[in-house]
Amino acid sequence: MQMVATVQALRVLLAAPRGAGKTIGLVPTMGSFHDGHLSLMRASRERDDVVVVSLFVNPTQFGPGDDYLEYPRDLERDARMADEAGAHLLFAPPEDEMYPPGDATLVEVTGDLTDRLCGAFRPGHFRGVATVVAKLLGIVQPHRAYFGEKDYQQLMVVRRLVADLHLPVEIVGVATVREPDGLAMSSRNRYLSPPEREAATVLYRSLAQARELVRAGVREAGEVLARARETIVREPLVKLQYLEAADAGSLAPVERICGPTVLALAAYVGNTRLIDNVIVEG
Repeated sequence: MQMVATVQALRVLLAAPRGAGKTIGLVPTMGSFHDGHLSLMRASRERDDVVVVSLFVNPTQFGPGDDYLEYPRDLERDARMADEAGAHLLFAPPEDEMYPPGDATLVEVTGDLTDRLCGAFRPGHFRGVATVVAKLLGIVQPHRAYFGEKDYQQLMVVRRLVADLHLPVEIVGVATVREPDGLAMSSRNRYLSPPEREAATVLYRSLAQARELVRAGVREAGEVLARARETIVREPLVKLQYLEAADAGSLAPVERICGPTVLALAAYVGNTRLIDNVIVEG
């Protein structure tokens, strides 16, 4: 695996395989790799001739009070893990490479896709996501780009961006990777103390309970969500930020579960904000 830090160096390395008709896959990340990230790299390795992993902690998607400065960074460890997962190129640019002096362009997806769920609590977050993803797609020009379904709203935003801008790239969603006890893998899990780590399992347990209610025939979203909230509020270390049911495609709110629906939540476990979701079928 080769590691580069500049756009020009990356383009030089991609010129030969692109000219030879090789397919290029992109796995955008902020580093601090775990098995969830590695599953994206492996998915690309199975489908693409060249796997490019980007590692950039994007400052524009962090708001006031977020953990940008504290976000875990370990380039040497991440490079080793990406290499072991089969990546061919690791693009790890400094901030001024992605946002050079004079940079004045923002990309924004509007409407239910960004106004609700996490967007209601993190103003500007998805504008930062859309901007950096648009930059990465322009830099790498991949045939496919891979995103985890744990960040479901982000995945939908990126798909809308690609469709609206007519970008020639396939966006591939990869299933959430979970710990044996169900907790969705996240770089922020390492912030949790042992008691908080145990308490965090209530998030997936509540979603799994909600999914079983839907499978049992309950269609009223309010009833499904109320039962899930009852489970969460019994855990004193967890403070629920939101728990909602939304159309799996548009993220518009739903009152009755009649088709593919995402049940999504965000919660603070101690001082750590975690997200999770499951997809249910009406």
